[in-house]
Amino acid sequence: MSVELTWLPATELASMIRARELSAREALQAHWDRIDEVNPILNAVIYEDRESALAQALAADERQAAGAELGPLHGLPLTNKDTNETAGMPNTWGSPLLQHVIPTSDSLIVERMRAAGAIMTGKTNVPEFAAGGHTFNEVFGATGNPYDPTRSAGGSSGGAAAALAAGIQAVGDGSDMGGSLRTPAAFCNVLGLRPSLGRIPTPGANSWAWLGRTGPMAREVGDLALMMNVLSGPDPRVPTSIQELGLDFRVGLDSGITGLRIGWSPDLGLGLPVEPEVLTVALQALAVFAEAGAIVEEAEPDLREADTVFRQTRAFDFEFGWGELVRSQPELVKPEMLENVAVGERQTAAELRELARARTRLEGHTRDYFDRYDLWLTPTVQLVPFPLAERWPKRVAGQPMGDYLDWISSVCVVSAMGVPALSIPAGFSQSGMPIGIQLVAPHGGDALLLRAAHAYEQRTRWSRVRPRMLEEVEAQR
Repeated sequence: MSVELTWLPATELASMIRARELSAREALQAHWDRIDEVNPILNAVIYEDRESALAQALAADERQAAGAELGPLHGLPLTNKDTNETAGMPNTWGSPLLQHVIPTSDSLIVERMRAAGAIMTGKTNVPEFAAGGHTFNEVFGATGNPYDPTRSAGGSSGGAAAALAAGIQAVGDGSDMGGSLRTPAAFCNVLGLRPSLGRIPTPGANSWAWLGRTGPMAREVGDLALMMNVLSGPDPRVPTSIQELGLDFRVGLDSGITGLRIGWSPDLGLGLPVEPEVLTVALQALAVFAEAGAIVEEAEPDLREADTVFRQTRAFDFEFGWGELVRSQPELVKPEMLENVAVGERQTAAELRELARARTRLEGHTRDYFDRYDLWLTPTVQLVPFPLAERWPKRVAGQPMGDYLDWISSVCVVSAMGVPALSIPAGFSQSGMPIGIQLVAPHGGDALLLRAAHAYEQRTRWSRVRPRMLEEVEAQR
């Protein structure tokens, strides 16, 4: 029974707790039971605070018994990504330099989940400094894919995605600068939403930062909408906040997509190498959208400057955020991170001026594209999950990759566009590994992404295909 509880959608589990068919303590015990069963195989959860979580669950049950107002996530046990500060828990970013850092307050995304009634239970694994699309680090090791633990769960929200796919919890938090919500979602057969700038504000040292976002992950679109209701809303510390209050992302999910204009590109118009199995699944997805009434055409925005915008902005952000720390003990930092910071350190005023111009041109091309199309559809990741022991894929579809960002260019260049994007489960390779597709919308189009994904989900239900390996674990119980 406890395992099945953790496979329920968050909306259903929360409803059961509200109806007193289940207590917060019972939901928490199911969460721990599942972690005990599968985490030794996957290494998705890297920290647990069972004592604090039990105290939170007891308090939640007492509030409910007293007739107090209950939040939409009341009683749901959740782990948090190890880049999102959770008061009283380590916040290591997978780095030896930060493994003893324990925040005294929550990040905004965790604060809003806690205020909605969620029970904070622990932390999920990330790459060092959340840099890269593969979750491994020197502090906690690598996170395996629930569909094959010898393969990557993606990154940087790999621990969160693996926890969802393994039935540890139904929803979770992540972040996304270069596909860190979308890549692990595609690899683990779940949904990952990179929201519009300012939809879920991210207070920090640079209140004008635009490339990185925090956002939700889930196994079903309805749960993603629930999380968006909890997490969205302006914050006075962030000037780019979208000034909308009380928006209900569940409204209109069933409206359908008849007449919706969807552009499609197999290689994002950049000649990116994409494995044949990924293209096959994407083409099958196109047919589903067309059958649902959408108008699908092959067309892509002008992204010739997107890679430069992404890499130069990312380098600036990495040096701004981590430069001083990284330079203090470079021997404890992975080489890819050292180079990221060094690129930012070398940037000149002339380069930053040209970056601003290039970003402005890219924004114009993006706006022109979405004047013609409601959505854009591409493969999420250019290949299927690769072996866990590899730092990053050196070749994709036979073409050599220059560095650890090249193989995830399909998500990085979309990040540079500055718009919301969603990875949704779309099928499997012949070896049984998940493949995702990426839906992209204009700024502010988060609800449209959910509506289109819901229409697709109702016709396919790919996310309900559980990992065979974990089904064998359950059968042995």
